[in-house]
Amino acid sequence: MRIGELAKLANCTTETIRFYEKEALLPPPERDGANYRSYTGSHVDRLRFIRNCRALDMTHDEVRALLAASDVPSGGCESVNALVDEHIAHVDERIEELAHLRKHLTELRQRCGGEAAVEACGIVQGLTSMDAISPRPRTTHLG
Repeated sequence: MRIGELAKLANCTTETIRFYEKEALLPPPERDGANYRSYTGSHVDRLRFIRNCRALDMTHDEVRALLAASDVPSGGCESVNALVDEHIAHVDERIEELAHLRKHLTELRQRCGGEAAVEACGIVQGLTSMDAISPRPRTTHLG
């Protein structure tokens, strides 16, 4: 199959496929007589795997690790479990960060009743007058 068909089956763009090939997440396809890429069912499966990992917010390195494990199907799945457990911990950290952000935004929102002119808006005044908030250091795998 050609790249457009693969893209349609995996619900992505041809640029995404080329990117994953460049990143060595997706193996390069064979070329046909006209030098067109010729993909197989294994490319479809691998691309779906990659896309599902990315939909779960996994990094390319995490995807590579899972692909490496899946390339040795008779191996143990301890490394897969460890990677997913670590990713769950990253998600928990991000949830905490977002809860902290929500708290700040909620406090800021309570400063304005919505009836004043913008120049008298409690939110605008608060953003102008409060000390600059230092961004919390991100400790998740996304940096």
